[in-house]
Amino acid sequence: MQTTLANIYEQAFECFLTENKLPFLWIDQSKCLAFADGPVKNFDFLIGPDTDSPILVELKGRTFKGSSLAGLKGLDGWVTFADVRSLSRWLGQFQTDTPAARAVFVFAFRFANMDIETDGWPHYDYSGERFLFLAILLQKYAGAMKIRSPKWQTVVINAADFRRHAAKTFKNKSCKGPKGR
Repeated sequence: MQTTLANIYEQAFECFLTENKLPFLWIDQSKCLAFADGPVKNFDFLIGPDTDSPILVELKGRTFKGSSLAGLKGLDGWVTFADVRSLSRWLGQFQTDTPAARAVFVFAFRFANMDIETDGWPHYDYSGERFLFLAILLQKYAGAMKIRSPKWQTVVINAADFRRHAAKTFKNKSCKGPKGR
């Protein structure tokens, strides 16, 4: 387990990966690699780093305040232009050596209310909190995104596209959390 993860969303996701014996690397956000055209924001996790099809993960933590996941309504799926650009650059770099590499946005929704109706969507318990992890392939997200805020440089996909592309990625499990956290 890493000891420098920035937030509970990263901690919960790391615990999930560890519990399910999925090999991964946590990517240090304090260091930024410069490509020929300038610095590029790092992604958060690399799943399957030593495989022919690694998965680059940009994790987005959100709080879900609703009472039901029916129809996946009320889930906030915005990202920044920089997130899309950077993840695309990294994917291109990885695909030079490993053409089957993929990139995803994983939206980690922390439930504000523990008693929500999950409508069959798998949740994950971590350190007394409940999460829903949904993954959307970068290509699907980029193909459906619309400008959310020019001022804040954010984009979003509409609710129907979010529901269509969101993958049920994780089974119901729980983790008490790493010792010392």
